[in-house]
Amino acid sequence: MTDNMTENLIEKDVTSEQAVEQQNDIATEDKVMKKKDIDAVSKKQTVGKVFVQIGLYVFLGIMALVVLFPFYWMLISSLKTLDEYNANVPTLWPHQFKWSNYTVAFDTDGLNLGRLFLNTCIVGIVSTILSLIVTVLSAYAFARLEFKGKNVLFAALLATMMIPGELFTITNYITVSDLGWTNTYTVLIVPFLVSVFYIYLLRQNFLQIPNELYLAAKVDGSSDLKYLWKVMIPLSAPTLISITILKMMGSWNSYIWPRLVARDTAHTLITVGLRGASFVDQATNMTDFPAQMAAVVIVTIPLLLVFLFFRKYIMRGVSRSGLKG
Repeated sequence: MTDNMTENLIEKDVTSEQAVEQQNDIATEDKVMKKKDIDAVSKKQTVGKVFVQIGLYVFLGIMALVVLFPFYWMLISSLKTLDEYNANVPTLWPHQFKWSNYTVAFDTDGLNLGRLFLNTCIVGIVSTILSLIVTVLSAYAFARLEFKGKNVLFAALLATMMIPGELFTITNYITVSDLGWTNTYTVLIVPFLVSVFYIYLLRQNFLQIPNELYLAAKVDGSSDLKYLWKVMIPLSAPTLISITILKMMGSWNSYIWPRLVARDTAHTLITVGLRGASFVDQATNMTDFPAQMAAVVIVTIPLLLVFLFFRKYIMRGVSRSGLKG
């Protein structure tokens, strides 16, 4: 009896051990299957990310070609001969580099590039400096000073951004005509010194500067102008740099307003002068498009260099949200 009981116990132990082993085997198989499934999903996700990245770079590459091709065509066209430019089959690379097109561009009748560059630089530099002064003082007043009607006045300024620019052009033209400012540097500089967008952009930047700095400066006896010059302007340098660059580029590219109010040679800007110049070849009585392209390249290079060297300041100033602390 005892031996039978012992044998039964041994058999039960063996059976239980086998059951445990089977359960362990099943659990191990489940873990292996889950790991394989996870690995398969990870591989699929990795492959999907790779294809998404490839598609993204292909799309960006195509868009870059679409954007850059007109500049490339302008550059190579400025180096072609007139016959090659007028050929039935366009060429993507000049067969013969004609650098004299740039000399012709400077010597074209009715296009004094030197004078046009000087006029544009005078208007651009003076208007940018005066606009910066107006923008900084206005933004500081709306950000830090307390006076009655401040919020209402600022809201009214923002409301003017909803008015189409053409309406300002019409009213400004009537005003400067009545004042006798046409064909002067004044008419090219004064009407657009105030930019509500620049004031709003700089005001938001000023508001992010901790007010404790202003209170500490007042305790030390600093005036508002000294605090503005010593604290606010240095801390807002990226935004001011971006405003300076954007304002200068806007003055350089301006066309409609200078075309209306400054038609004499002494005050013509480069965009207007380039549009009105005659690039007719006297020998063939045909428009010399390569020389015209050369003049466009000369006008484009300054803005292109400004953008290439200062693009990070433009992006940093526009996207700047303020200071932490």
